[in-house]
Amino acid sequence: MKLFEYSLSTNTEGMYNVTRQAAEAVTKSGVTDGICVVYCPHTTAGITINENADPDVVHDILLGLKAAFPDRKEFLHCEGNSSAHLKASCVGSSATVIIKGGRLLLGTWQGIYFCEFDGPRNRKFFIKICED
Repeated sequence: MKLFEYSLSTNTEGMYNVTRQAAEAVTKSGVTDGICVVYCPHTTAGITINENADPDVVHDILLGLKAAFPDRKEFLHCEGNSSAHLKASCVGSSATVIIKGGRLLLGTWQGIYFCEFDGPRNRKFFIKICED
């Protein structure tokens, strides 16, 4: 098993395509068949897999999450970022992708995204490569 750490500077809110970093980790690991886990250790950010061909999809996801989890005056969390915590919980903190033939087994339109809900921040994420 091999573990890779990456850093990322984010804006206020956004989705950052980290597919290249995951593919790079697979190549560096030398693993031809196994799994790749992309993990975010933050409570106001997450990891997801979604379409990477049309940038409007990212816009629409962020718009939908903002509508589903608006800031509310009833929230008690003193930092004022409860909606970011809710979005991160909904999206999740990791994604797993199968490795086959030394490559990520992603669909034609799929990409792996780091989702920032409480930036700007200096973030990190981890990629773990496990061999079959």
